[in-house]
Amino acid sequence: MADRAVETRQLEVTEEFDGARADAALAKLLGVSRSVAAGLLEAGQISNAGKVLGKSSRLDAGMLIRAEIPAQRDPLAVIPEPVENLHILLDDEAFVVIDKPVGVAAHPSPGWVGPTVVGALAAAGYRIATSGAAERAGIVHRLDVGTSGVMVVAKTEQAYTALKRAFKERTVEKIYHAVVQGMPDPLQGTIDAPIGRHPGHDWRFAVIEDGRPSITHYETLEAFGRASLLEVHLQTGRTHQIRVHFSALNHPCVGDLTYGADPRLAAELGLTRQWLHAKQLGFEHPVSGAWVEVSSEYPEDLDYALHALRG
Repeated sequence: MADRAVETRQLEVTEEFDGARADAALAKLLGVSRSVAAGLLEAGQISNAGKVLGKSSRLDAGMLIRAEIPAQRDPLAVIPEPVENLHILLDDEAFVVIDKPVGVAAHPSPGWVGPTVVGALAAAGYRIATSGAAERAGIVHRLDVGTSGVMVVAKTEQAYTALKRAFKERTVEKIYHAVVQGMPDPLQGTIDAPIGRHPGHDWRFAVIEDGRPSITHYETLEAFGRASLLEVHLQTGRTHQIRVHFSALNHPCVGDLTYGADPRLAAELGLTRQWLHAKQLGFEHPVSGAWVEVSSEYPEDLDYALHALRG
């Protein structure tokens, strides 16, 4: 990742801060929080006469302070950054289909400082469509940071337009595999329940009366007693849809602590995220119209947990 620009500031310690701790004084002198000031001190970015100050250093009136403050990165800037375990499943002239690993966001967003799909593709030399907002160019659908699997990104403007329409008109076949707690009853069925923001937690979603229509079809592939492997077909594509729907049925995805999963089972299976994988994606080729179908194998952590349940 490229180094960020640094702003250098020279400050004189006034009588008011004579004898004060460096972190407390610099918070006021720089107009930042005490934790930010402490971070600058711990990073060696605050000095006096060439000597780096610590956060518990005492200041003297008249002391000249040199502060080197990294410029804040634009939270929506696309940073080319390789992602080692992001694999290409299909490379077409119009689009690229990837196997997105856990811990990677689709695109930059405020509050997210980790790797992104668009950043990884940029680092790999891919030129993707410029349609849409700059930070999400080429992105026609998303997977949660904590969800792995198949994802398609448009390379051309024609592909972007066609694929966006296909997702909007629900002609794309989206198949997920999920391991949920317990055993759903019935073993095969449809969940038709509206989803909206959770009334008490704006970072979560829930089944609510005035939510957006949301439909999930599922069938049980394997039952282990305390958990079940399901194949899930999404008719709609709401944020956290699978996680919310099965949590509402009291069968949350194993490892999904956000939506009520048992942390003891997650620990036993070695899971640090929800057992949810975008297994297969099918869509009409945006140029030829031929049907395209791409699938992904389970990543190591999900495969390990599944074998542990079978064993």
